Amino acid sequence: MITDERITTLIDLMRHGESVGGSRYRGQMDDPLSDTGWAQMRAAIGGARPWDVIFSSPLSRCFDFAEELSARSGIPLEVDERLKEIGFGVWQGKTREEITQYDPGLLQRFYRDPLTHRPDGAEGLAEFRTRIVSAWNDILARHAGRHILIVCHAGTIRMVLSHILEIPLANLFRIKVGHARITRIECAEQGEEFLGQLVFHGGTL
Repeated sequence: MITDERITTLIDLMRHGESVGGSRYRGQMDDPLSDTGWAQMRAAIGGARPWDVIFSSPLSRCFDFAEELSARSGIPLEVDERLKEIGFGVWQGKTREEITQYDPGLLQRFYRDPLTHRPDGAEGLAEFRTRIVSAWNDILARHAGRHILIVCHAGTIRMVLSHILEIPLANLFRIKVGHARITRIECAEQGEEFLGQLVFHGGTL
């Protein structure tokens, strides 16, 4: 009898909750979670603790919750610098209103073509993809066959989805990622690579 011995890895990507300071292009600023953000993240997972290992961005709006979850559940936690949000350059820390104050069409041009109209000093999408895919591949290689939680950012989740679903980088910001929402991906070993399939996006446990 022939059996399927492929290794399957389950990865849940969870975006952080609301941060102190409200909605803004936060990027790699290290604002902590607001009280609402803490409540959002705790409610999103409820009593579920199905993971074998937790990974987190080093930024406090991700790490603080991941650390609490690890301490309460006994699930080991690892921090990976590569999981940080994309850097937004001169937009970092600014609200939508502040960015468009002198040029109302600025954000519209960015969302239409982020490769051409990125903010001054921002991290390039190709460079962002390189570091996120590098982290993703390392996590899969080291923890194949396990159930993994990655606490991270909207941009990180968008880039993982772009990678596994072959979404063009120009369309990256057309993917909506809500606060404290979970995206589940199942990865099956295919030779020396893993084939990722989207199970659900934007849910809770």
